[in-house]
Amino acid sequence: MSSNGNEPTGYAAALAELEEILSSLEQPDVDVDVLSTRVERAAQLIAFCRARVDGARVSIEQAVAGLGDD
Repeated sequence: MSSNGNEPTGYAAALAELEEILSSLEQPDVDVDVLSTRVERAAQLIAFCRARVDGARVSIEQAVAGLGDD
């Protein structure tokens, strides 16, 4: 997955890209010029993941609420 600002294909892909970014940021020779771009991308990915988790939560709550309807 590229880090050019495209939306990830899914939660797992976003998480994998976040892990890749984190790994690169942990290197002792992080390029300050690249740092800003990577942190910005990480923020986008975190927002994407949060939205996916929130969407899943709502779907689960609706499914569980529907179990009581007979």
